[in-house]
Amino acid sequence: MAKPKEKEPVDIVHQNAIHVETIKKELRTQKLYTEFNINPFKKLHVLTDKPMSNITYRKEEEDPAFLQAIHGARLEPAKKYSHPQTEAQEIGWISTPLIVSDRSDRRLNFPRQNSEITKYMDAAWRLKEQTKNLG
Repeated sequence: MAKPKEKEPVDIVHQNAIHVETIKKELRTQKLYTEFNINPFKKLHVLTDKPMSNITYRKEEEDPAFLQAIHGARLEPAKKYSHPQTEAQEIGWISTPLIVSDRSDRRLNFPRQNSEITKYMDAAWRLKEQTKNLG
């Protein structure tokens, strides 16, 4: 039978060199971000303080560009963009009616009309519903 090979002892100097090389590679691609902003496309939940707290606040200066980004993110797509960005937005993008609605124009307005039979059946259904609900 063949004897199993024994493991070579761990070379600590070699392991340390690999570790140093790995850290150098990580530091080469690392970027340090020091400017943090709130994402304007996520819903922001503001919690108020307790009503009886006696903390005095000083008014901070508001950044107008940040406020504009927050308010712009809340607009509907037709107000944000000049034309639809997706195929789904094309449906209903122009929502203004082509002509002004005129209720007296008989060509486009068809009001509900009741005959004697429909008035009788409406009264019968109402009576049936009332008796069913009472008893």
